[in-house]
Amino acid sequence: MDEASPLLQNAHVEGVNRLEDETRKDVLIIDFDPNGDSENPTEYSKAYKWSIVALLAFISFIVTFTCISVVPIANRIVAELNHGSSDKSASVLLVTIWELGEAVGPLLVAPFSELFGRSPLMNIANLGFIAATILGALSQNVKLFIATRMLTGIAVASNVLNPAIIGDMFITEQRGTAMSVIMIAPLLGGAVGPAIAGAIAESLGWRAVLWMSVILSGACEIVFFCCYRETYKVTILRRRAARLRSETGNPNIRTKFDLADSETGAQKFWSSITRPFVVFFSSGVLQAISVFGSMTFAYFYIMSTTLPDILEQIYHLSPALTGSSFVCFSIGSVFSVGLCNIFLDRIYIRLRDSKTHAGVGQPEFRLPLVILGACTLPIVIAMYGWVPQQKLPLPVMLVTVGFLGFTLLLGFLPLAAYVVDAFGLYSASAMTALIVTRCLVGTFLPLTTGPLVQKFGWGGGFAILGAVSLCLAPIPMLVMRYGARWRQRSIYTKDA
Repeated sequence: MDEASPLLQNAHVEGVNRLEDETRKDVLIIDFDPNGDSENPTEYSKAYKWSIVALLAFISFIVTFTCISVVPIANRIVAELNHGSSDKSASVLLVTIWELGEAVGPLLVAPFSELFGRSPLMNIANLGFIAATILGALSQNVKLFIATRMLTGIAVASNVLNPAIIGDMFITEQRGTAMSVIMIAPLLGGAVGPAIAGAIAESLGWRAVLWMSVILSGACEIVFFCCYRETYKVTILRRRAARLRSETGNPNIRTKFDLADSETGAQKFWSSITRPFVVFFSSGVLQAISVFGSMTFAYFYIMSTTLPDILEQIYHLSPALTGSSFVCFSIGSVFSVGLCNIFLDRIYIRLRDSKTHAGVGQPEFRLPLVILGACTLPIVIAMYGWVPQQKLPLPVMLVTVGFLGFTLLLGFLPLAAYVVDAFGLYSASAMTALIVTRCLVGTFLPLTTGPLVQKFGWGGGFAILGAVSLCLAPIPMLVMRYGARWRQRSIYTKDA
């Protein structure tokens, strides 16, 4: 497909129609039948759609569980693989290298999914994740284990494809709830992972944690392979066109997406690889949203790496109790998802149907809850530092962790719905930009917390981080106000 051509996702052609073009009267265009089409992903049964949502959510849970589960036992893993000698830098790298891998993987997963469809890419990535996790469970030295962590990060496809698949199956007004379920799953995995991993590692060893991940992810891949139907409509229609060409012997049957397609196979390959960069650098809105979303979600990793130190050093909790304390973050996240589940679609519909917009929906209608999260997050971040600084009671600290989960997800979750709505067919590439920047910031921003805390204390260090978030808070407000106009400057979001 010519990347310079406008998006075509809003075009409709009934059945098989002859192209209205004086120079190409022999070309037949196929599209989904607007009167009903069993192959149209938006017309899949409600039960099937939600079954796929549940499966994708569980895959995301397992992926994040595998990632975060090593956080409380990283020192133990390094010591065992180093034959008893500790290495703090290796322990840190063991945790953060995942994010670097996760920044690389989407650059391949997203464009290839738009070239070959969601199904083959998801299956290949899942198998790669399973293979890398097995290799990690069998590792006998630190370097190999770190390498496997990098490979598992690269093989993660769910964070890119899950929102895109939701966009494939659900119409705009119905995406909010499904997106909420998809986004809460990895946060739950990240919160539950340390608690489960700590208990299993103490009794069965850290390798048992990885083998459990292998079993669960293997079971999910079997179900996905057997049950998932392709949802990317470009791929579905191209397969239909190929089938009709074979059945009828007519080589002139095409999809509407092929009309402007003059690229060779090599050109398509190169366009697919570079598309996330092209989409990112052509859209100022995506750049702004990516910066804000990356800084917001990075606090999840900051919390994951600092909470054990706070609870063990200041509140003198055992490693097992420390791991269990991550559940407070999950509780806050669940409340945030509940809020999004109730109001995300309702806010969109109410703004769309208001007199001002006269029934015309806009992606920016997803952002009011983001604005609320952006305004409250700086306060909660500062509290997260000052509560241990003042040595306030442990329940106050745990409640603060819960509030962090609530505000963080409120400021990040609706962004995925916004990207899917704004970028349509190119949502996977746009999500790649959001994810890559998130992973890079999530890898390196936590490294600044140590020096900040060492120099300014817990309170002062996190007050500085809160001030940075406060400076970024106007971004969703500006996109809400001017985003519809700014999007017209990019062919990937024009009149989305």
